[in-house]
Amino acid sequence: MISAYIDRFEGELAVLLLGDEMKKVNFPREFLPAEVSEGDYLKIDISYDKEATEQAEQEALDLLQD
Repeated sequence: MISAYIDRFEGELAVLLLGDEMKKVNFPREFLPAEVSEGDYLKIDISYDKEATEQAEQEALDLLQD
């Protein structure tokens, strides 16, 4: 789990500060919950989607074989 702080909004982007080191990233505002605002904290959970990856790899292989 990554802790993120909403530093500010710049148009359609949210400037997030991630983790203890407060690494700055721009994130599309449309993917954030509607009720958040500047100064709020978020929890971000990133996980590997093995099934989707394998499916995409198979689709690419199928295209190469045609």
